[in-house]
Amino acid sequence: MAPRPNIIQIVVDDMGVGDLSRENGGASSTPRLDALADEGVRLTQHYSGSPVCAPARAALLTGRYPQRTGVIDTTEARGLDRLAVEETTLADDLRATGYATGLVGKWHNGAFDPAFHPTARGFAEFVGFQGGWRDYWEWTLDRGGSKMTADGRHLTEVFTEEAVQFVRRHRDEPFYLHLAFNAPHYPLQAPEHLIERFSAPGRTRAVATIYAMLAMVDAGVERVLAELDVLGLADDTIVMFTSDNGPEANGLGDASTHRFNLGMRGSKTHVFEGGVRVPLIIRWPAGLPRGGEHDALVHFIDWRPTLAAAAGATHVGTLPVDGTDAWSALRGERPAAGARFWQWTRYAPQVESNCAMRDGDWKIVWPAWPGSLDVTPEDARRDVEIKTNPPATIDTTPAPEVPRPTEVAPLLFDLAEDPLESTDLSATHPERVRVMTDAVHDWFDDVERSRRAASSL
Repeated sequence: MAPRPNIIQIVVDDMGVGDLSRENGGASSTPRLDALADEGVRLTQHYSGSPVCAPARAALLTGRYPQRTGVIDTTEARGLDRLAVEETTLADDLRATGYATGLVGKWHNGAFDPAFHPTARGFAEFVGFQGGWRDYWEWTLDRGGSKMTADGRHLTEVFTEEAVQFVRRHRDEPFYLHLAFNAPHYPLQAPEHLIERFSAPGRTRAVATIYAMLAMVDAGVERVLAELDVLGLADDTIVMFTSDNGPEANGLGDASTHRFNLGMRGSKTHVFEGGVRVPLIIRWPAGLPRGGEHDALVHFIDWRPTLAAAAGATHVGTLPVDGTDAWSALRGERPAAGARFWQWTRYAPQVESNCAMRDGDWKIVWPAWPGSLDVTPEDARRDVEIKTNPPATIDTTPAPEVPRPTEVAPLLFDLAEDPLESTDLSATHPERVRVMTDAVHDWFDDVERSRRAASSL
């Protein structure tokens, strides 16, 4: 019987497809990731589960739309990042079948309270932080229940070393490592010599710093892959690389993070392509051909059943997944993909604000209502304070409500002809708009029932 593959699932934070140097003409420098794509398979139509990180991570780990899981926002003090206790994860599946499981890096599916800790969600080992971000130099981490404090290293280097040590410890048994680099998420910090390396006329310091942070991630990936080679584990290890959502694009002057992302419309927080289409590279020498590039649609909800199938693991728990096994797509066979959905607004889901559905080449999008993506200054302040002073309980004060605009109309795009979502076809295809609108409302009603049931427990 063939050995069960090891799995290393690498997730970075706020990286766009255009941040790979193979895509941007060398503006950034990601040679190891570029080489990884040549050694494995690359998907050109791969989607996150959400345009923001906490819901996206819930979708990736559970195989379920994030609205079902209770993870509907990033606001930690309100507990809206918490993965409901009845949910199970890919880590649960793999641990139950004999895998060593570990998470290194960012969690953000429950910032405090032991019931929402990664070690209560299928991960036997955890080194990292539970919330949405940390300072890269002045950090504190949870390391096996003990506090680990800053020692002069950049956080990306710390997570790289911890990942290498996990692989070494479990070299003689099947393992699943979820390696969640928080770069290049805010705060933008990197060694000054690297920032200077990426400084260029017309490029802001913020973008130069992002490229420096990605160069450190690339070096970290190179070190982890080199360890697999040294230990003779490369052939039987699935290495998956992706980002939780599209790139952040905001700020003015030298603080602007706007940068090349294939010309896609939108960015982080928005359900246009630039906010939800993310890189995907996967290498498994023993199980996948080398150098493939495929355009089949794969969504974050598909990874739990896909990786569980490779490991021969069965589903743990009673809640069904929304995703499907994507191995045929990874091998270049393009099955008829089912419809996929996205929706994100602050504090509570709103069906026709920042909502989208893709069915084949067609995509319908309801742009965000004014104010529906805004966090209050008080909640923003609390989510900074919580990093060093976790509250005893979550904040249950009423969240702000955003009124529905008088006019709410969707946009319709044919992504085969218009991948940049530049031409709205809703006026010329009213029947398609009607059918897709009905499907979105049916989906939303279904996930909302799940969310309300979870919140009542």
